[in-house]
Amino acid sequence: MPERSKHQKGIIRNYYENRDAIAIQRLQELVTELYLSEGKKRSRNWEHVATHLEKLGVKEATISHLRKQDNPEVLANFIGTLMK
Repeated sequence: MPERSKHQKGIIRNYYENRDAIAIQRLQELVTELYLSEGKKRSRNWEHVATHLEKLGVKEATISHLRKQDNPEVLANFIGTLMK
């Protein structure tokens, strides 16, 4: 594998420094998609939500509780607390 350039290393470093902000932004987008989706698509969106919450270090019990409620408004409030 060839050595990465200085520019590539900077891009990778910036991604990992901003990973939490990226995950929160994607969660906010998923809240909107949850409001509009039904059926299989809604289930798939909840899987994506769970993945991003795990990346943020949210406990599995909290994630499963949010999924059981299946309420985008509750998720939006939870994301608001994560942002603080």
